[in-house]
Amino acid sequence: MLVKNTKEVPHFIAGDKTIIRELLHPKNEVVDINYSIAHASVLEGEASLPHALTSSEVYYILQGSGQVFIDDSTKQVQTGDIVFVPPKATQYIKNTGEGVLSFLCIVEPFWTAASEHINE
Repeated sequence: MLVKNTKEVPHFIAGDKTIIRELLHPKNEVVDINYSIAHASVLEGEASLPHALTSSEVYYILQGSGQVFIDDSTKQVQTGDIVFVPPKATQYIKNTGEGVLSFLCIVEPFWTAASEHINE
């Protein structure tokens, strides 16, 4: 059995400038999975950098509100929303609400640095 508390997982600043806590990743755990789950945070008024993954990604909005940008589309998102990002789509998210925008990032196949391209 594997149980973790998000608050106990160390955070880092990802290449896209989000605050990330890598919750579940096959490189860190003794689990046989082909996906990864991270807890991401974007501070009030901030946005992640446009980036693309070779993997598909799902955002599940835990707290806050904002705008998600996928290729040429933009949608408002809020707590409880789920967003599918297809492989190779340029994506980013902007916090337009008050407080922190936090969400889960589920990537399949699992995230690797080589699978992400930052579009600066």
